[in-house]
Amino acid sequence: MSSGKQAFTALQGQYLAFIHLHTLLHGVAPSQADIRSFFRVTPPAVHQMILTLEKRGVLERAPGRARCIRVLVNPAALPPLEEPAWRKQS
Repeated sequence: MSSGKQAFTALQGQYLAFIHLHTLLHGVAPSQADIRSFFRVTPPAVHQMILTLEKRGVLERAPGRARCIRVLVNPAALPPLEEPAWRKQS
């Protein structure tokens, strides 16, 4: 990302920030259920986002192994994790 161009959208950045922070805090990557619960999205939406991030080269995973996703972006380039919109409405 030396060109100054981000390799991910704002929403993708939030997923990456969540995965990075969860891994940092818990010592293990989040499960897809953890991601689904935080963002309140469907299981297919989480799976598609993971595939998209992997395709963009900002996430790595080992298919068939649980909790084995890893953010490939320098943590300094990640956006701050924001409170999800559904929590702000409460």
